[in-house]
Amino acid sequence: MNRLSTSLRVLVVLLLLSVGLSLANDPRPALPGVEGGWRGAARHSAGIAPDPARFAGTAIVQVYAAATYGWRGYFAVHPWIIYKRAGETAYTRYDVIGWGRGNVVRRNYALPDGLWFGAVPRVLVEHRGEGVEAMIEQIEAAVTSYPHADAYRSYPGPNSNTFLAHIGREVPALRLDLPANAIGKDYRPLERPLGLSSSGSGLQFSLLGLFGLSVGLEEGLELNLLGLNFGVDLNSPALRLPAIGRVGLDDAVVSDSGPAALR
Repeated sequence: MNRLSTSLRVLVVLLLLSVGLSLANDPRPALPGVEGGWRGAARHSAGIAPDPARFAGTAIVQVYAAATYGWRGYFAVHPWIIYKRAGETAYTRYDVIGWGRGNVVRRNYALPDGLWFGAVPRVLVEHRGEGVEAMIEQIEAAVTSYPHADAYRSYPGPNSNTFLAHIGREVPALRLDLPANAIGKDYRPLERPLGLSSSGSGLQFSLLGLFGLSVGLEEGLELNLLGLNFGVDLNSPALRLPAIGRVGLDDAVVSDSGPAALR
């Protein structure tokens, strides 16, 4: 009983720490003065994606995540994936959008590296060159096989993070490690509580994304309580925490098997 009480105290302290760091860091854009609220929020290119015309001969895949709009940006991120084959001069983008009717999986909803309603995205994964063409084939198959294309729920899922987690499971070569504040990445239906973790390289037990445990090469060890994730990443040493995502070394995956070149 004492151990349980101590563990709960530690989790509460970590939660308060992570929320405090998120508030201090303020990942949200400064939007109060923007005319029209979210409709007027900046969505221009962040200048992060490699110029597709300059790198026309190179296959590229990138995964981004940005703080969600408004107060939720203190606690959660919205991810998406972009890619281009060798010979193409434009990217294809896929993400899940909760508003509107019909299929929630949207193709080219926004600019490949556009700000997410004012929030600057960061790169989680980048692959270029040899082997990426085959990866793109797998990504497109994963997009097609997403089992929740007609459903959306911000909490605990399925949502945009559930979608990217599905792609990560189906394409382990992507080496996608969604951050701890990617709420919804651990969503699993009750009839399938056990399976691969969102990186495709580990194992996960999860009940609707509300309670579970994940262990893997990319994500380390992570405990999920009511959608709040606590853990430790040993691959790129860091604490995995709700709200702030992680505290420690950056874990972005970047691989380039093609000719070295500046963006």
